[in-house]
Amino acid sequence: MKIGTPKEVHEGENRVAMTPDSALQLQKLGYDCAIESGAGTAAGFSDAAYEAAGVEVIKTAAALYKAVDIVAKVRPPSETEAKRLTEGQLLISFFWPAQNEAQMKLLAEKGASVIAMDMVPRISRAQKMDALSSMANIAGYRAVIEAGNNFGRFFTGQITAAGKVPPAKVLIVGAGVAGLAAIGTSTSLGAITYAFDVRPEVAEQVESMGAQFVYLDFKEEQQDGAATGGYASVSSPEFREAQLAKFRELAPEMDIVITTALIPNREAPELWTEDMVKAMKPGSVIVDLAAEKGGNCKMTVMDEKIVTENGVTIIGYTDFPSRMAAQSSTLYATNIRHMMTDLTPEKDGKVNHNMEDDVIRGATVAHAGAVTFPPPPPKVAAIAAAKPKEKPKELTAEQKRAAEMAAFKAQTKSQVTLLVVGAALLLAVGLVAPASFMQHFIVFVLAVFVGFQVIWNVSHSLHTPLMAITNAISSIIILGALMQIGSGSFLVILLAALSVFMAGINIFGGFLVTRRMLAMFQKS
Repeated sequence: MKIGTPKEVHEGENRVAMTPDSALQLQKLGYDCAIESGAGTAAGFSDAAYEAAGVEVIKTAAALYKAVDIVAKVRPPSETEAKRLTEGQLLISFFWPAQNEAQMKLLAEKGASVIAMDMVPRISRAQKMDALSSMANIAGYRAVIEAGNNFGRFFTGQITAAGKVPPAKVLIVGAGVAGLAAIGTSTSLGAITYAFDVRPEVAEQVESMGAQFVYLDFKEEQQDGAATGGYASVSSPEFREAQLAKFRELAPEMDIVITTALIPNREAPELWTEDMVKAMKPGSVIVDLAAEKGGNCKMTVMDEKIVTENGVTIIGYTDFPSRMAAQSSTLYATNIRHMMTDLTPEKDGKVNHNMEDDVIRGATVAHAGAVTFPPPPPKVAAIAAAKPKEKPKELTAEQKRAAEMAAFKAQTKSQVTLLVVGAALLLAVGLVAPASFMQHFIVFVLAVFVGFQVIWNVSHSLHTPLMAITNAISSIIILGALMQIGSGSFLVILLAALSVFMAGINIFGGFLVTRRMLAMFQKS
C-alpha cells in the first residue's frame, strides 16, 4: 500500500505530516511513500530531501489522492479534499469530529475510513501517538517566546553598572502539557513563575520545575482524570468565584500571563476578565492559548495581537506550532508513524484496521461505511489523577513514649541476642583453638565490632558509597594496629605503625576527596 501527504491548503499552515526521516521508517513497515511537490518546503524539507529518502514526489494534489491508499494530513480536509477521498481510502489527520459532523458523515457514506489524531485515547500505550500533547508542548514553549518578544524587559533579574532590572513575574493558568512546557521555558529564562490549575495534585509537578503553585483556600472534589481522558473537569460556580478572586489579587503584580485552560468539546472558560486586564501594568503581556475556542480572556481577538487602552498586549495567535514548523512537523510525523506501526502489526505494508484495539478504535471516527464516533470507553483506564497522600496521624505524647519504649526494647533484645550468639561462637572456637591464636582472634573481633560502630554513626552525606566501605576497612585496620603497637616485638611495632600511617592516609584523603566532590554541587 502507498501512503501519501498532500500540501496543506489551510492559509498559514506550514506543517507537513510526513518528513524524510518518518518516510524511511514507514518504508521499513512495508509502505511506499509519496508527497505532493512543495508540501514540506514551508517546514524546511525540500523535494530533493524526500526523493533522497525514497519518496515519490507527485506534482498535484489531485494526482496524489488518486495514487495513494492512505492520506496523512495535519489539518482536517477541506470540502475539495473530502470529495477526492474514495471508498477504501484511509485518512489520518486532526479532524475534530464533534465540530465536523457533516464531513464525518459524508466520508462514512463514501466508504472512506478516518482516524482522527485528536481522538487518540490518553492511555499509557498511546502516549507515543498523542499528537495533541506533542503540539501543545510546542505551543506552550512558543507562547513564552512570543511573550518575551512583546515584553519590554528581561525575564531574568540583573544588577548592572547601569542599574538594577527586576525579574519578570509570569503566571501560567493551567498546568497541562502546554502549561508545563510554558513553566519550564519561563523558569529557564529566569522569570519568577507562578502556576495555577484546578487539579491540586499537579502542584508537585509545578514545584519540581521551579515554579510556585498558586493555592486556593477552597476545597472541591474533582472528577477523576480517568473519566475525562486526563483533562480537567468543569468546576462549580463557587470554585470559579474563588478562582477569579485569586486572579484579581494577582493581576496587578504579573508582567506576563499565559492562559492554557481548555475543556474538550466546550467553549474555553473565561478566566482572565476585563477588569483583570485593566488592573495590569502598562507593558504587560497576555498570551491566550485558548483563542481558537473563544479564549480564556474575552478581550482576545483570534489570530491577532491587540494593545488595550492601558497598554496591555493580548496575543491570540492560534498557529504557534506552525510557527515552529520544522520541529512540529517532526513530532507530528513521528506520531503518525507510530499510529501506522500499530495499524501494521505484520510490517507487511498492509493496514490491519483492528477495531478491537483500544487506541485504533478510540481514534477511528468513520470506518466500513459507518460513523464510529463517539467511541466506547477504553478497556484500559486512562491516566488518572493522583490521589492526594494521606497525612500520617499525629501521635499523642503517651503514644510517642510507648512507641519509643517499644523500639528501645526491640533494639535491646536484638543486641543481647547478637552478644549471646557471638560469645557462644567465641567459646566454641576457644575450646579447639590454641591460646596464641585466641589472643589475636579476639583483638580482630573487637576491632571489627568497634570499627563498624564508628562508621555506622558517621553521616552518609559525608561519604560516597566507595569511600564508606574503604574507610570502614581502614578503621578496622587502625584499631587492630593500635592494640598491637604496644607489643614487645620490634617487627610487630613497625608493622602496626605502618598500618596506622597508611590507613590514616586513606581515611583523611577519602574525606578530603569527598568534601571536594560535595563542593561541586554547592551554589557558592
